[in-house]
Amino acid sequence: MSRKLANKILKLANSLSRSSKRSLLIVTDCLIFCLTIYLAFSLRFNLSLEYQQIRPFFGEIFSLIAIKLLVFYLKGIYRPVVRYTGLEFLSSVLQAVLYSSGVLISLAYFQRDAFLPRSVLIIDALLTLVLVIGVRLLIRSVFHRLNIYVSSVDREPTIVIYGAGVVGCQLARSLQNDPHYRLLAFVDDNPDLQQRVIQGIRVYPPSQLTILHQKRAFDWVVLAIPNADKTRKRQIIESLETLPIVIKTVPPLSKILSGEAAINQIRSVDVSELLGREEILPHPELLGKNVTGKAVLVTGGGGSIGSELCRQIALLKPKCLVIYELNEFSLYKIDLDLSENYADLAKYAYLGNVLDRNHLDRVIQQHQIETIYHTAAYKHVPLVEANASQGIYTNVWGTLNVAQIAIENSVSNLVLISTDKAVRPTNIMGASKRCAELVVQALAALPHTSTCCAIVRFGNVLDSSGSVVPRFREQIAQRKNITLTHRDIIRYFMSIPEAVRLVIQAGAM
Repeated sequence: MSRKLANKILKLANSLSRSSKRSLLIVTDCLIFCLTIYLAFSLRFNLSLEYQQIRPFFGEIFSLIAIKLLVFYLKGIYRPVVRYTGLEFLSSVLQAVLYSSGVLISLAYFQRDAFLPRSVLIIDALLTLVLVIGVRLLIRSVFHRLNIYVSSVDREPTIVIYGAGVVGCQLARSLQNDPHYRLLAFVDDNPDLQQRVIQGIRVYPPSQLTILHQKRAFDWVVLAIPNADKTRKRQIIESLETLPIVIKTVPPLSKILSGEAAINQIRSVDVSELLGREEILPHPELLGKNVTGKAVLVTGGGGSIGSELCRQIALLKPKCLVIYELNEFSLYKIDLDLSENYADLAKYAYLGNVLDRNHLDRVIQQHQIETIYHTAAYKHVPLVEANASQGIYTNVWGTLNVAQIAIENSVSNLVLISTDKAVRPTNIMGASKRCAELVVQALAALPHTSTCCAIVRFGNVLDSSGSVVPRFREQIAQRKNITLTHRDIIRYFMSIPEAVRLVIQAGAM
């Protein structure tokens, strides 16, 4: 069959209305019912059926077909879209056949001379079950293959699913209905599942993946183990590093169960899943201490750390949240995000620069701010190196403005977000942040200061705007070499939520 003909068949099928498709299916079932009763008589009379033998039963045969159609309709057999029907359809067909045949066999029992032989009805029921299910599976298979054939100009990725449990099987069922993917195999650590066949797909042990790739090259491995811990996922990913493949994963199990994500929403492996350890959980009593029921201000609230800080503050139910941000688009994004996900949150978004002392002072006074998280700063080492005056001016003078205004307005708590680069700094960015720390420490030491000041340092925050991870991801996607600061460098990572919880807890302590 040519691709052009296959495309025409698909277009014709898609052009039919739902009622037309339902009518065609009913006509098909009528033909199946006629065929099954004929075959039932033939088998009952040893394939020597003659027209005269079946003619007296025409009225009963008509009743038989009418009852079957009625029961099939009432059981909703004609509601599902055939090309997307799953194995759950088998139960509906089985019930429909049992109900319709049960009615007919009961009639035959009470009217032995005036109705069809019970043996014929039993054979007819079995044949109906087989043919009705078989025809629908055939239709589904034909459309699936036609879709694959038509879309095969751009080769679909060949997929191996890592995990043959419940989630893996559900994913396989979804992918088998999608012409844009080709499913090759399962992989599972469970010895009881290895070498078995699930949904027509063989399950291999992880040790055979390299051999399988040599024989039948595949493009993706999808991790269908959403309840595995991060250490286990990292071990699996490391074991796959030698293969020239893309590693994907399904959404977390909590999001699948809550309906936030579908099982077939395959995504790239989240960078936080590569930590190699579980995230450090916070102390609940510290999280809400300076936030719950209080007016909170976040400077630089549109940045990667600042925006996550706003989200976690929103969860802690502050009296109000004030977002202060220089970048218009970043402010728009976090404001929209909070509006959609925290409808009851009292929030205020201000475009402003921490160097604008008068504007910042008015905002703090207007909302009677009680806690300030100061994240606004320039953090990219090479850019601050090339623009030293602006980096120092914002990082040092901006921090001075925030701290002085906080003290003048008797703000209860001020938390400065610093960096590990402030430790014996070797670059201008680190030196400017160290100066900012000294400014806060000096102001906090003044005798009239009632504001409790805190400074938090952390290193590489995964996927933050100042992290190497976005750059590495871009280089990998473009198949370029990864640029490292030094061959022997060691980086200690934390996730953005971890870093933000650290900030909130440090301020409370």
